[in-house]
Amino acid sequence: MKMVAFNGSPNREGNTYHAIKLVAAELEKEGIETEIVHVGNKTIRGCIACMQCAKHQNEQCALKDDEVNEWVQKMKSADAIILGSPVHYAGIGGTLKSFLDRAFFVGGVNGGLFRHKVAASVVAVRRSGGVTTTDQLNHFINYSEMLVATSNYWNVIHGRAPGEVLQDGEGMQIMRVLGKNMAWMMKLVQHGKEAVPAPEKEDKVYTHFIR
Repeated sequence: MKMVAFNGSPNREGNTYHAIKLVAAELEKEGIETEIVHVGNKTIRGCIACMQCAKHQNEQCALKDDEVNEWVQKMKSADAIILGSPVHYAGIGGTLKSFLDRAFFVGGVNGGLFRHKVAASVVAVRRSGGVTTTDQLNHFINYSEMLVATSNYWNVIHGRAPGEVLQDGEGMQIMRVLGKNMAWMMKLVQHGKEAVPAPEKEDKVYTHFIR
């Protein structure tokens, strides 16, 4: 089994990275492969609403000048996904948002590529805005019919300078518990697939109120 995490921080090894590593360490103890993809320092355009991914059904965004399509395939092949972000004005950063908008739309209109994968959001913050950022990340997870792994509190850890989150005792426990619960959920899903058939996927119903 494998988990792929996306680090939305501009800093490769800042506090978001350390938060993800705490979760990943627990997965690795259970024999689960982990990979962290650094997104936050890339140049990524937002979705242009061209609908080509829906038209061609090729699991590809029409914008080809970045790594989004490669990352979509990493998400498709993984058993679990972590979305990690710092806090920018009480929300996720623009680069990560651009990636998530495109990746999750491609996944959604191409048969639900991420459906029933285990997922979690992880947020590193200096002071406040962590919960609102977590909520924003969870919107992508919930909409995609993913299975949300939880901890014993919100998945937020505190620190300013890189590595300071390792002084947040409660935050570190939150990440450890999240990792343990995620590993357990991944194993439940793996062992339950043959015993319990998944519910049939329904086509999305769109209701418009302007006539």
